[in-house]
Amino acid sequence: MSSVRVRFAPSPTGYLHVGGARTALFNWLFARHHSGVFVLRIEDTDAARSTEAATQVILDALEYLGLDWDEGPGRGGDYGPYYQSQRLNLYKEYAATLIERGRAYECYCTPEELDQRRQEQMKQGRDTRYDGRCRHLSEEERQALKAQGRVPVIRFASLEEGETLVEDLVRGTVTFDNITQVDDFVIFKSDGMPTYNFAVVVDDALMKITHVIRGEDHLSNTPKQIQIYEALGFEPPKFAHIPMILGPDKSLLSKRHGATSVTQFQDEGYLASAMVNYLSLLGWGYDDSQTIFSISELIEKFSIGRVSKNPAVFDIQKLEWMNGVYIRELSLDELYEAALPYWQKAGFLPEEVSAEVKEYALKILKELQTRLKLVADAVDLAQYFFVDDYPYQEEIVQKILTKPQTEDIMNYVHGVIKDAPKLDEEYLKPQFQVGLEKFGIKMGGLIQPIRVALTGTNVSPGIYDVLELLGKERVLARIERTLVMLREKGLI
Repeated sequence: MSSVRVRFAPSPTGYLHVGGARTALFNWLFARHHSGVFVLRIEDTDAARSTEAATQVILDALEYLGLDWDEGPGRGGDYGPYYQSQRLNLYKEYAATLIERGRAYECYCTPEELDQRRQEQMKQGRDTRYDGRCRHLSEEERQALKAQGRVPVIRFASLEEGETLVEDLVRGTVTFDNITQVDDFVIFKSDGMPTYNFAVVVDDALMKITHVIRGEDHLSNTPKQIQIYEALGFEPPKFAHIPMILGPDKSLLSKRHGATSVTQFQDEGYLASAMVNYLSLLGWGYDDSQTIFSISELIEKFSIGRVSKNPAVFDIQKLEWMNGVYIRELSLDELYEAALPYWQKAGFLPEEVSAEVKEYALKILKELQTRLKLVADAVDLAQYFFVDDYPYQEEIVQKILTKPQTEDIMNYVHGVIKDAPKLDEEYLKPQFQVGLEKFGIKMGGLIQPIRVALTGTNVSPGIYDVLELLGKERVLARIERTLVMLREKGLI
């Protein structure tokens, strides 16, 4: 395939939705697979809603995912500027060309007049569309309307017969009737800003985009854009409209389904490698058996031909599972670097971490790694390793620490720990066995109350690992603290 050029063109009016991220990923994979160029273009013509902060959020999200762009903001390139707000002269130039060629015209209809006509069309059971009444105005009529203070929009003069065919790489040939499905749509608004359908054609043509890979919701825009390409004498790119992403209830994925922005997923502790792997499977698949793909495998195997026509369902549980798989594949040092910001934000670790404290943190992560689904889980799961005034889970206390022999078991273990030359399983297990016989209980009856005393909960790494990590002084203090708590509550 000759010199592939694709683009991702977000509007900086909010966060980067996972649907947009999936579109960016498919474009990026397609470009990398074909050794092509991935262009980032910022569509910021909506001056009221576009912000620099939102632009930065998008750039940060793409960088987090590892979707590096070859041309665009911060990279430059031969076809800039890469912000639409800096390309207004180009749009005006090509709009003027269309007017000269008789393929665009000024429309002076007011919003109120247009709305009234739409209402009439709806009452008559007709499709709502512009009726073309300004298409053939005389110069005298135009001047009269201007004299009324009306500010025109510019409309594209669509074809009035035949069909426009979209040869889609995902959906095959899609046919649009030019009379009923493509009216004379606006290409320049009265505020002097171009509309999406016009600006995107000018940009893609001048930036020599060869393939437009985007969401299925843009399919209905495509015949309009193809007509603009042809009217300006540009060759249209190849189009591929990828399936929509749905929530578990089969409605369009939205905030009510939970996190939907890339930034939210990043903040919650999803690894970029897991996000990229999971997003790649939303509408694409290599075979029925493989779900875990490295970046290099995705680049090697990705093709538009394997993109589905059917909507993809966003399954947060599958994403969590996949994130856990990737967390377990990290080295301890990599996991430490991922967990460090969360632990620092929680106040567990200082900004400058000593070698001794880092070694302690690595030991904790070694015990927690298989339990983590999200990196952020390392805060709650590790709290008692860093904080001595950890909270007790009340229902666990009631269930485990209110049994008749609790105080005696605690005092026994306290004595064993106090006399222990070292806190490891080799020494402690035989001592605990003596306690089992003494109290007539099974190992769980001794281990669980000690676990709750040391951690505040009944779920933790192995008790011998917890004892060894905490050290004798902290273990003794925690048993004593728990006994005080139980006495104060009148539970023993």
